[in-house]
Amino acid sequence: MHQIQVIGAPQDLGAGRRGVDMGPSALRIARLNSRIVSLGLVQRDVGDIPVSIPETHDAGDENARYLPQIADVCRMLCARVDQAMAEECIPLVLGGDHSVAIGTIAGAASHFDRRGERTGVIWVDAHADMNTPETTPSGNIHGMPLAVSLGYGTPELTGIGLPGQKINPENTVLIGIRSIDATEQALVRESGITVFTMRDIDERGMWAIIQEAIHLATRNTTGLHLSFDVDSLDPKLAPGVGTPVSGGLTYREAHLLMESIADSGNLTSLEVVEINPMIDASNTSAEVAVELLMSVLGKQIL
Repeated sequence: MHQIQVIGAPQDLGAGRRGVDMGPSALRIARLNSRIVSLGLVQRDVGDIPVSIPETHDAGDENARYLPQIADVCRMLCARVDQAMAEECIPLVLGGDHSVAIGTIAGAASHFDRRGERTGVIWVDAHADMNTPETTPSGNIHGMPLAVSLGYGTPELTGIGLPGQKINPENTVLIGIRSIDATEQALVRESGITVFTMRDIDERGMWAIIQEAIHLATRNTTGLHLSFDVDSLDPKLAPGVGTPVSGGLTYREAHLLMESIADSGNLTSLEVVEINPMIDASNTSAEVAVELLMSVLGKQIL
């Protein structure tokens, strides 16, 4: 029986608007912990990583805002995730903005590297998150975590946990992309990662995309990390997210993805990010996210 270790990372320093720091609380209010137990899984909530608030710090470098504070959080999260996996738990990180993925993936990569192994990544998002301080139009680090995990960007972040590249591009798959900054397009193309845009999903169908994504992410890897940004969903389904973009995944498409990842039996770590209760409607986005998390953790219709 798997033990799920829930780790809160209430950080919004990497985002352009306040509110996603309340994401972990919103997910817990949506009965995440009791729902995990209802699946027959052992659940342990270890609380939240301590996070600074922007009002107590200067933003610093305009091309990497709140860099020292975000790096501190990601280092703590890296250690916590690494420890959870050493205890044979599946870490479930509750963001927070998507910059927390820097810490989660660093922790998972460190765990597998000690064993001479690697983890693949399925990154579900409306955005590519492949900016660097040189390309970012905003300076917000929540637009950089995938680039950092692939070894691009500032050493303060790429040096967390396993130094440099944490994941191989051939085992990294983006799903649901529909908004890419013009300045990051070149790196997305050159990096060697696989990208399935919403157009790809429309043309090929979700089932074909999922099968290819799981094949790529699990080829010659031991672990599978799921990075789930709730803004991947259509805003009509999940309005309370950090950076909403129209035309996202439907409820059924997202469930099929989660069910398929669960069926693969490869999931070893995950995070859910960018829920913003300040702009949500009656905690709808958190409740939808919890339903999807139930599917990826093994809930079945029959």
